[in-house]
Amino acid sequence: MDQVEAVFREERGRLLAALARRFGDLDLAEEVTSEAIEAALTRWPVDGVPPNPGGWLMTTARRKAVDRLRRDQVYAAKLAILQVEADRPTPQATGDELPDERLQLFFTCTHPALAAEDRGALTLRCLAGLTTPEVARAFLVPTATMAKRIVRAKKKIREARIPFRVPGPDELPERLPGVLQVIYSVFTEGYAASSGPYLQRLDLAEEAIRLARILHRLLPDAREATGLLALMLLIHARRDARSGPDGEIVLLEDQDRSRWEQEMIAEGRDLVVAALTGRPAGPYAVQAAINAVHDEATDFAGTDWPQIVQLYDVLLELDPSPVIALNRAAAIALRDGPEAGLCLLDELAAEPVLRDYHPFALARADLLQRLDRVPEAIAAYEHALTLAGSEPEREHVRRRLAVLRSPSRTDR
Repeated sequence: MDQVEAVFREERGRLLAALARRFGDLDLAEEVTSEAIEAALTRWPVDGVPPNPGGWLMTTARRKAVDRLRRDQVYAAKLAILQVEADRPTPQATGDELPDERLQLFFTCTHPALAAEDRGALTLRCLAGLTTPEVARAFLVPTATMAKRIVRAKKKIREARIPFRVPGPDELPERLPGVLQVIYSVFTEGYAASSGPYLQRLDLAEEAIRLARILHRLLPDAREATGLLALMLLIHARRDARSGPDGEIVLLEDQDRSRWEQEMIAEGRDLVVAALTGRPAGPYAVQAAINAVHDEATDFAGTDWPQIVQLYDVLLELDPSPVIALNRAAAIALRDGPEAGLCLLDELAAEPVLRDYHPFALARADLLQRLDRVPEAIAAYEHALTLAGSEPEREHVRRRLAVLRSPSRTDR
């Protein structure tokens, strides 16, 4: 059964994409994909997994789709158009008979006409193969709410006639960042959960990496897709060292680097080289390069902070956002000292996006603590505590406050 489940996981997205492309109806494609998988669950344990599982699933799903269309008068005209293509047999021998049309589905699920909150949900549902309850858990909403969200997105695709196609060369540079952003948003929630009892949600992080691998295979020359995959691998390689035995946060400076996954780091570094070669690098490639510098250091003290600051200078030109400026300020604090970093943070304090941003409040509190400005640090940590999302984040701040409130510190 493990072999069967592995086949389903690999082939479901390809099958759904091919059927959506062929029939132009995402609901129909999902329904017959599920029916084909149900048929396989009945047949394969008895007959064995066929030599070409994808071809078997495609043939079965396509026949079920044609049967459905023949019975449904609403689709009568569509069937007349699709009949020749739909009835064409799928080869059962060897080779890649099931076309990989997931790239079209990536762009459909992340189309700018869809609501921002719906794009990630639809991507996880259609391309990652998560069930609606699983997607609901990923976004921390009730299953019924997520079901409505997915239905709404599919309805928008149908009514707005959003095409199942890859944008042309003129559109691709404008549309690809939207796809990458959806994948990275899923990864970010996996890296640092916005709420709940755990710091990380590894299932989401790993699903985002799987989607990025698919996208990289489908667009091998898209350097920002390469850069995104590199970035996520270089960050995810540190996952085991980021939490202690009780789930507490372990900061980068305190992590046991022997627990970092070296094979993943090596893969990420190779991808960084590819992403940085040729034309000027994009934001994901530069962020990946920054994380490669972190991963190359044998210990925290040996980190090449001047190089990291230089890379942040480049990144800030590419993406002049307050969050990037915050990260640059933190790097400057480690290169030039906490006073230099705090001055930069104070300059950013008026930015609306940072006002209720937990990492900003935490960074400012940390620098105040390093400068031994205890009362101000306590006030800053108290503010950071109100903004913390997950329980490990709250516990981390509580521990910092407990240290600062000890008699030996408050007397200063």
